Amino acid sequence: MMQIKRRNLVIMIIIAALLGSFVTFAGITFIPGNTVRISREDYDLYKTIINRYAKVEALYETLNKYYYKDLDQNKLIQGMCYGLFEGTGDPYTNYMSKEQYDNFVIKTTGKLEGIGVTVGANTDGYIVVVSTIKGSPAEDAGIKTGDLIIAVDDVAYKGSQLDLAVANMRGKAGSKVKVTYLRDGKSISVNLTREKIKLNSVFAQTLDHNIGYIYISSFETDTAAEFKKELHGFEVKGVSGLIIDLRNNGGGVVESGIEVADQLLDEGVLAYTEGKAQERTYMKTKEGKTSLPYVLLINGGTASTSEIVSAGIKDNKGGKIVGTKSFGKGIIQSMAPLKDGDAIKITIAQYFSPKGKVIQKIGVEPDYVVELPENSKVDTQLNKAMELLTKNK
Repeated sequence: MMQIKRRNLVIMIIIAALLGSFVTFAGITFIPGNTVRISREDYDLYKTIINRYAKVEALYETLNKYYYKDLDQNKLIQGMCYGLFEGTGDPYTNYMSKEQYDNFVIKTTGKLEGIGVTVGANTDGYIVVVSTIKGSPAEDAGIKTGDLIIAVDDVAYKGSQLDLAVANMRGKAGSKVKVTYLRDGKSISVNLTREKIKLNSVFAQTLDHNIGYIYISSFETDTAAEFKKELHGFEVKGVSGLIIDLRNNGGGVVESGIEVADQLLDEGVLAYTEGKAQERTYMKTKEGKTSLPYVLLINGGTASTSEIVSAGIKDNKGGKIVGTKSFGKGIIQSMAPLKDGDAIKITIAQYFSPKGKVIQKIGVEPDYVVELPENSKVDTQLNKAMELLTKNK
């Protein structure tokens, strides 16, 4: 048995409790004075915890001793928690207070009402616009892919606060919100009126040379069914080829993306996920590949689920890909409320292409890199896709 000071044991137990640890200390004997007796095993565990968090405890004590007025102890502890999660450097891994979490849940469930923008976090720590929904307040105000959102209603946000920024851009239809963003280093502020966002995620038409065209703006619960309907119509019509446009598609329901890929690929692996505490899980397509030759269009606004589909099609050689490199978001988060009402969101795994290529921060490279100049009257990427389909006729 080892003897340690009673106060240090109390500090150790407090630290374990704050961290939500399941650590228990068996065989603790309190003896007269300021000493307790514990087993060697518990002592070794105690030393590990103290060595790891001694600096935090020292800083905590220093603040309380020297700060010029009394401090809110709960806020200090909460600040430590925020810092712990920010220390990952992952903008999608966050600690939320009860108020922030409740606000997030309220504003991200139910009807989709807001400004119609899909955002992500870039490697520079900014919130970046991935895409805007056609006809939305954001698009009408001139917000574009690549713009960096720095404030909502004059409250500054960084990439690590992505979820909070999104929650505050959303709100009741008819209400106002001010969004400030950077473009080419210049700060621009716009006042927007939130609307109920209509998500007609699939649009189809027939182009010249009898080529079918399907644009998927996002992957919603009904997207796969709508896509199947349009695809079947083109097959019956006998089009010579098909262009599937995933440009500025910020993602959505993963299952919907898999169901769309079911109709474009033979049976096989579309992607897989894996994490430190997550076993490898495969996402597979069923046999149901269309007989139509097709080309996929992607760009920097192609993200998340649409990247999973694109990477799977590329590795399985289902169709050629034209455009520019995709956004590079291929990770999975898990959110959990804590006993005190606060919440945590942690990136638990990432997506890989069938050949093991990483999507996160890298993106999907097209087979044919074709730039689309801003304000160009000619869709150079669409024209390249048509060229590939007509060349093989």
